[in-house]
Amino acid sequence: MKKIAYFECQTGIAGDMCLGALVDAGVPLEYLVDKLKGLGIEQEYRLWSQKLHRNGQIATKVHVDVLAEHSHEHDGHHHHHPPARHLPEIEKLIESALLPPRTQEWSLKVFRQLAIAEGTVHGTPPEKVHFHEVGATDAIVDIVGTCLGLDWLGIDELYCSAMPIGGGTVKAAHGRLPVPVPAVMRLWETRKVPLYSNGIDKELVTPTGAAIAVALATRFGSPPAMSLERIGLGAGSQDLPLPNILRLWLGQINEQSISNQETISVLETQIDDLNPQAIGYVFEALLKAGALDVFTQAIGMKKSRPGILLTVICPPEQTSVCEAILFRETTTLGIRHLTQQRSVLGREIHQVETIFGTVRIKVATQGQAETKTILNVQPEYEDCAELARKCDRPWRVIHQMALEAWYSQNYEL
Repeated sequence: MKKIAYFECQTGIAGDMCLGALVDAGVPLEYLVDKLKGLGIEQEYRLWSQKLHRNGQIATKVHVDVLAEHSHEHDGHHHHHPPARHLPEIEKLIESALLPPRTQEWSLKVFRQLAIAEGTVHGTPPEKVHFHEVGATDAIVDIVGTCLGLDWLGIDELYCSAMPIGGGTVKAAHGRLPVPVPAVMRLWETRKVPLYSNGIDKELVTPTGAAIAVALATRFGSPPAMSLERIGLGAGSQDLPLPNILRLWLGQINEQSISNQETISVLETQIDDLNPQAIGYVFEALLKAGALDVFTQAIGMKKSRPGILLTVICPPEQTSVCEAILFRETTTLGIRHLTQQRSVLGREIHQVETIFGTVRIKVATQGQAETKTILNVQPEYEDCAELARKCDRPWRVIHQMALEAWYSQNYEL
């Protein structure tokens, strides 16, 4: 069994919300306080939690209060900001903190992602990025604390939902910025994170929250198949039209019972006024552009016209290319989009020799190396067809010979 966690970001994600969800799910606050002391910056902040309501729901709010004596003066005014740091300094703090191995590895990964994103925005190498908000004390506590909590819970894999984009503007070290702020946009770009608007024009996803998700999540989208064991609710700082809560789902996956899952895009359109000869060309163009599968179904349409339902299955990153082909090559005026999960078996390509030539064999497997099970064996159609034409033999004879050759090599008869 594999322990997994899923961040459901209905009103976004921030570092303190991650901490709140983890503490709510059972991670002792005292454990976090104790382990974070290894960073050597405990004199800069105070960590505490409280239960509070968000739209009638009770959730845990974790506060990282930066202490006033660590504020600084600028232009004659006191600014209660923690000290800004560069990436090498932060990495040194983490590496010398005697953290659990996974916590150290994950924390360094999150800050590295954040530095790359900030560096891309400002045209600066990651090591030279002068962190402001995100390099401050509270961000270090948020990130390392979150990694400590996930490690304490024994999480093997983290998943994350699609993210709301928010809106409006926010005050930052470089003045007012549009929401989503540039660093968050860059972080989303690196993982092609699925986005949507929930109608709330506030900063919903902070750079710290985005970096945690982008660096640690295996996949973004709907929850994976799992047996749910516990929910942790982390409260955000603002009151919003929706409950401002990050929900942490904790559960288990039986690795032996499920296949690998992946996110796919499904494009659908129905057509009743296209020359059928064009459909074959459309199929070729879509498959050449990276579609995983294309198929049609006969349907009855309005005005009693016979038509077809054309469906394209493709990787999410190929959606716009496949959509452009459909608009260019067909008469459709609209295309429906669906994002779905599909379970896939592992695939291996073997080769066998027959008296007529070489045939590739597609072998479908399930499970890991030690427990791998073969579920299906099929010779490649095109290889069999090529030999059948070349040797003037029936295709089914070549197909059968290839199967027999594979089984004689791999099983005791």
